Amino acid sequence: MRRIPSTVVAVVAALALTLTACTKTANQAPPAPSAVFPVTVGNVTLSQKPTHIVSLSATATEMLFAIDAGSQVTAVDETSNYPANAPKTNLSSFKPNAEAIAAKQPDLVVLSDDLDHIVDQLKTLKIPVYVAPAAKTLDDSYAQIADLGKLTGHPQEATALANQMRGDIGKLVKDAPRRETPATFYYELDDTYYSVTSKTFIGSLFASVGLVNIADGSGTASNPYPQLSAENIVKANPDLIFLADTKCCGQSLATVGKRAGWSNLNAVKSGQVIALDDDIASRWGPRVVDLLRAITTAMAKAN
Repeated sequence: MRRIPSTVVAVVAALALTLTACTKTANQAPPAPSAVFPVTVGNVTLSQKPTHIVSLSATATEMLFAIDAGSQVTAVDETSNYPANAPKTNLSSFKPNAEAIAAKQPDLVVLSDDLDHIVDQLKTLKIPVYVAPAAKTLDDSYAQIADLGKLTGHPQEATALANQMRGDIGKLVKDAPRRETPATFYYELDDTYYSVTSKTFIGSLFASVGLVNIADGSGTASNPYPQLSAENIVKANPDLIFLADTKCCGQSLATVGKRAGWSNLNAVKSGQVIALDDDIASRWGPRVVDLLRAITTAMAKAN
């Protein structure tokens, strides 16, 4: 913030202070949003700051802790394994049980999917529910972070996190190594060759740094997660292979190289088979930055 020094002369000092106040008011950035309750986000209204949050979304759990709302989270689902101190329970996000959730006495429940009409069940029990579905764009991710910031009383921290992510991602995209002929890649969701197109959240990250997706053209508008064939992958001969099935399916450079015909792929011969963390690769929270960094690091090694 710009500071204007006051003068020593008393009469002039009074005028200087007046001018200083006016100048600061004119040049000062708008104040950061503060926590004010009651707060309404979408169709969720909270009369006071929640202190018993239940998260049934691994991504939302990461977001909540990243905006300093972790101390307000009292229970998370079985897939919420990050950060390590998240209060993990046997609550299921795939088979949500309203009674089991209610037993945690939550004053806010965060979900990514309305499976088995769990939202209506919880609303019947007078439990506030915020649904944060899988992001389709980075802006969706930033919006969810902002919403959670408002709902938890941490709007400033949420704004800071989103700005940090934007800055980090912008720098990674700007500094990503480029080459005259863009490198091609294959992204593997599991060992049955399910992949993603550039129309997905993950696919858009690869597109942002100029990589060419061999799965594009295989998916549809309604299904951007096509199952490719081993033959088509071999024929495409990608320059890089990204494995998002290292934990679930034990895939690696060694296992990929043993597949019929794969030992001659450019990516395998050059060792450009990148083992990703399945969790980071499947979530749209703060660690998206880590995923993009892994992508650009691989690009630099391949150049």
